[in-house]
Amino acid sequence: DLLTAAKGTFDAQLTAFELISETALSLVLHHIPGASRPSGVSPWYVLAEFSDADPETVEQWLAARLADGAVMDGTLARSEAQVRQLWALRETISEAQKIEGVSIKHDIAVPVSRIPEFLHRADTALSEAYPGIRIVAFGHVGDGNLHYNLSKADAQDNAAFMAAQPRVNLLVHDLVHALNGSISAEHGLGQLKREEILRYKSPVEMALMRSIKQALDPAGLMNPGKLI
Repeated sequence: DLLTAAKGTFDAQLTAFELISETALSLVLHHIPGASRPSGVSPWYVLAEFSDADPETVEQWLAARLADGAVMDGTLARSEAQVRQLWALRETISEAQKIEGVSIKHDIAVPVSRIPEFLHRADTALSEAYPGIRIVAFGHVGDGNLHYNLSKADAQDNAAFMAAQPRVNLLVHDLVHALNGSISAEHGLGQLKREEILRYKSPVEMALMRSIKQALDPAGLMNPGKLI
């Protein structure tokens, strides 16, 4: 796949590999002033960053991926301004979704090789259970982290949408667990997932987390009541 091909050629020079859905990009284009579409329309986009890589090698690699069909269209940043413009498309997704309205958010991780399976199964199940729901997926695919967020259907009432959150979370997190993933990737368990994590972790694992917390913070001064 594209990530494997990029790693095979650039190894440690590949310093970012961000997946962005068309739904996510469309929100940015609609709500963020100055945002513009960098290439043709596609269901998915990748924002890849190559640090200290030879520009000609990057260009040749992209040309090869276009030729073999792994990539349908592409844009190369040729200035720092263009780099900032491309990164802004990724970094303003959360802001655009907030402007759009209420959302149900998931900060998950699954093995990189199983991300396509997760997206297919989760998208299918949610679309069947909640017709019209909009799936806003994006994240750091290089390490398996994914923001799998949901926006309500256009005509749906906010209260009705948010009332479904426990059922939606269960569907998403059960699938993540079935694929040997984690229901909390970047942001920890905090308070919101204190009870839910008991569904997915054994008593031994819970005891281990508590013992680590106790060892690091015996007086309970650091963010009390939270889980690591």
